[in-house]
Amino acid sequence: MKRALLRWLLFVAVALLVLQLFFVLRIALMAVLDPQSTSFQRSEAWRLATTPGKPLRWRQEWVPYPRISEHLKRAVIASEDDSFVRHDGIDWDALEKAWQRNSRAEERAARRARLQPARASAPRVIGGSTITQQLAKNLFLSGERTLLRKGQEVVLTFALEALLTKERLLEIYLNSVEWGEGVFGAEAAAQRYYGKSAARLTSYEAARLAVMLPRPRHFERLPQSPYLADRAGVIQGRMQAATLP
Repeated sequence: MKRALLRWLLFVAVALLVLQLFFVLRIALMAVLDPQSTSFQRSEAWRLATTPGKPLRWRQEWVPYPRISEHLKRAVIASEDDSFVRHDGIDWDALEKAWQRNSRAEERAARRARLQPARASAPRVIGGSTITQQLAKNLFLSGERTLLRKGQEVVLTFALEALLTKERLLEIYLNSVEWGEGVFGAEAAAQRYYGKSAARLTSYEAARLAVMLPRPRHFERLPQSPYLADRAGVIQGRMQAATLP
């Protein structure tokens, strides 16, 4: 029995090692080859294809880093990860602040639930993920929230940072991130919302696109959202301070 357990544990360890080597090889190839799709994109394509009555709309066109507006690069960094060029893949300070804000939000939600049960609602969760962490998750992982998946995300994040330059990481991110239902990448987003190429985006247009990123499908349905306009103005004001790789 003991020997069988040891063999099983050895098999699991070898399988995990092989999986990590597979991921590392794929990341290394991304230094010279553009990824054709991401895990998130494939799951979204399947969801859209299997949803009754929903046409499969899909927009994506890879464009090299120099053909993406500098405004968009600055806006995304200012909005999503203002220490992108300085951290090693994980912004520990941002994670701690997000954890503290989420804890306070959960406490407030619990108090409201006790005082007004009919108006109880789940607290809004604030993330502390960097651009590299988001890229690791989108490229390789599922959307489930478990400790095992989070641990794998951390390993992949460090591998991405070790094997790819910051410029390459941002290029892949901007070409693969979701900007609406079936809309992926900067070029598709620029064409979808402004009828122009990603290279020609203005600073305000770029800021609006950056603000959409945490909830792209939500803001796609609410293009006149006051929050979207107000937040875009805030991000536009921060863009000049954003450091590009």
